[in-house]
Amino acid sequence: MPRTARTRGRAGLTATALLTAAALVPAPAHAEDVTDYAITVEPSARGATIDDTMYGVFFEDINRAADGGLYAELVQNRSFEYSTADSGSYTPLTSWTVAGTAEAADDSGRLNERNRTYLSLGAGSSVANTGYNTGIRVEQGKKYDFSVWARAGSGSTLTVSLKDAAGSLATARQVAVRGGWAKYRAAFTATRTSSRGRLAVAASNAAALDMVSLFPRETYRNQADGLRKDLAEKIAALKPGFVRFPGGCLVNTGSMEDYSEASGWQRRRSYQWKDTVGPVEERATNANFWGYNQSYGLGYYEYFRFSEDIGAMPLPVVPALVTGCGQNQAVDDDALLRRHIQDTLDLIEFANGPATSTWGRVRATMGHPEPFRLTHIGVGNEENLPREFFARFEKFRAAIEAKHPGITVISNSGPDDAGTVFDTAWQLNREGGVDMVDEHYYNSPAWFLQHNDRYDSYDRKGPAVFLGEYASQGNAWKNGLAEAAYMTGLERNADVVKLASYAPLLANEDYVQWRPDMIWFNNRASWNSANYEVQKLFMSNTGDRVVPSKATTTPGVSGPISGAVGLSTWATSAAYDDVKVTAADGAVLLDEDFSGDASRWRHNGTGSWSVRDGQYVQTDAAAENTMVTAGDPAWKDYDLHVRATKKSGQEGFLIAFGVQDTGNHYWWNLGGWNNTRSAVEQSVDGGKSTLLTQPGSIETGRAYDIDIQVRGRQVTLFLDGEEWGRFTDDRPAEPFRQVVTRDDRTGDLIVKVVNARPAEARTAVDLGGVRVASTARVTTLAAGQDAVNTETDTPVAPVTSTFRGVADRFTYTFPANSVTFLRIGRR
Repeated sequence: MPRTARTRGRAGLTATALLTAAALVPAPAHAEDVTDYAITVEPSARGATIDDTMYGVFFEDINRAADGGLYAELVQNRSFEYSTADSGSYTPLTSWTVAGTAEAADDSGRLNERNRTYLSLGAGSSVANTGYNTGIRVEQGKKYDFSVWARAGSGSTLTVSLKDAAGSLATARQVAVRGGWAKYRAAFTATRTSSRGRLAVAASNAAALDMVSLFPRETYRNQADGLRKDLAEKIAALKPGFVRFPGGCLVNTGSMEDYSEASGWQRRRSYQWKDTVGPVEERATNANFWGYNQSYGLGYYEYFRFSEDIGAMPLPVVPALVTGCGQNQAVDDDALLRRHIQDTLDLIEFANGPATSTWGRVRATMGHPEPFRLTHIGVGNEENLPREFFARFEKFRAAIEAKHPGITVISNSGPDDAGTVFDTAWQLNREGGVDMVDEHYYNSPAWFLQHNDRYDSYDRKGPAVFLGEYASQGNAWKNGLAEAAYMTGLERNADVVKLASYAPLLANEDYVQWRPDMIWFNNRASWNSANYEVQKLFMSNTGDRVVPSKATTTPGVSGPISGAVGLSTWATSAAYDDVKVTAADGAVLLDEDFSGDASRWRHNGTGSWSVRDGQYVQTDAAAENTMVTAGDPAWKDYDLHVRATKKSGQEGFLIAFGVQDTGNHYWWNLGGWNNTRSAVEQSVDGGKSTLLTQPGSIETGRAYDIDIQVRGRQVTLFLDGEEWGRFTDDRPAEPFRQVVTRDDRTGDLIVKVVNARPAEARTAVDLGGVRVASTARVTTLAAGQDAVNTETDTPVAPVTSTFRGVADRFTYTFPANSVTFLRIGRR
């Protein structure tokens, strides 16, 4: 549905500046009939059907989302399997303290072949586990279930206790161990509340221990050894249409070998589903791509069961034998490829097969004889090698369709919203007749405001789009506003965008590898981000069909890209020379050969800069974002030349232009992403968006001539005299967005409006002659743009009210910085 455009704005303006400019548009005083915007609904036109599965969640074990998160186990490193393969600081006794003698053993006395390390505890000795965050959390009056696998040839009494620095947290329990490996249990009732508990196990005589476990009795749906109740309930409250799992980078990184003697008990593997089912004590351990260990206590069976419990479609993702996330290697092993394809067929049988089938019997033995009704499966994740990926994808798809023709097999388009990889992947997907393509992107709030129409021009004949990962690089309310504005465009294009999920889902505040995240937690509490509240509002009020509508837009301001220039590095040492900025009329604005000092340069970031041998050198190969800048923020229409040489490190060069300040600029990132690709990125208020990207790397020791030509809002980039790419940045960051849907069950019209301006938006609404009730149920999210929900303060929370002025035509004032949903009944 087209927007009624009044003035095209300048996209390079920061989001804050644009919204401020829009807020300054004058309105005549005391003119009740004057409005800022108009929304016109076209009820006789037919919009897209919205599937029940439109919005879902994406679960990946990042930020301790599984162990120490959704998986309710309170003991960290319960099986003594931590190792340097997981993290350089890990040992088998990480998270354990020892009194007396205790050592980790990896020998024939182990519990089983797949659980290879156990604890040998000396007579009269004890170990205590520190849990996660500040310790093991227990609440007064609640019950906790302890279990351990143990053996003691001559018998031993284990004394198990819960305590903190202040003393006992529960009555200690004694467990008599005798003979070979067996599982022992005990139960505790907490006598007081603590977030700093320790679980201690003492042995009267020598004993071997493994799988030392403590679970709260109260889990989600009170399932034994289940999910943490508050986190699972927050996910369930979203009412997601699907759950995508288990990744993410967990899927397409590491070795594709299995966990066996033949592979040397490979500890850095891609996530392979067969490692994660069956008895927990027999599940393989694995390094997590994000820098810690995966116990796989939360595995494929638990994902399927949780999806079913919350009424969501399960959507697993399997590796395609092309690594991504900076590794970017295609595995060339036909036998291994055939094994993974068979594993995928076995997965579908595990999910859908009868209880009498090989893998259906495994599911039934685990407690679920009925099928899980799997309908969609993803192959691969964010591969940067589109041709290699697609050749393997086609083999997976052919095998799946031959044996399970009802399964939708999902491909992907790489890690970005545009660029060479994206374009090549989409071409292959279209030519190959793929049903659905998974897109991923993380961009600035301004990008999401600018690209509401992204899917308006997509081919309605397919492939369909699964927006499997997206977020606007922050958890402030301005991020939630931008995402809400973007989601109105997703719904408007629900005939193309069939599935969409924000990412990531969970973050333990003490173990963060990625920001932003939807739900935050520690060992004692959890809280909803502003982004969560947006997702929940949309998921709870999706509707069944789009009712076409249009809205007027915000007057903007236009102008050329302007700003100073900059040099930077990221985990790299580099030398720069011959920096020259020339105006379009030939006037020299800056000519720097570093034959003297670097007094004209301002150091705004990290790192160590100095002039050496006529070059400006950044020597710290570990420092990130080492920006130095020179020039005038008012510069425009200029040519920038730089000669750059990589000295050492992981990446290449960062050449900045249009620099207003450290949070607002463009830079050409050459050899980024572990030296696998180059891109032009725009930073707006600190949030980055990718404007142009191509594969490529930077060689150490080689000098490169880099030229950037800025004309108006068009930029052309040259590398060693050859044009590398060009772009025009002229999209307006429109802060007023809307979409209207209809709920078939109730007949309600749902008018959804995002006002991302710092001023109220008085709006004329024309419902196009529809007979409606005179009242509307209103849900509003509104806060300051920088508001952030925390454990103790939730400024972004829904407020419900009733509006009694509804008619065929009515006026409504949408608050500043707000997302408002009006549910209007039909007469």
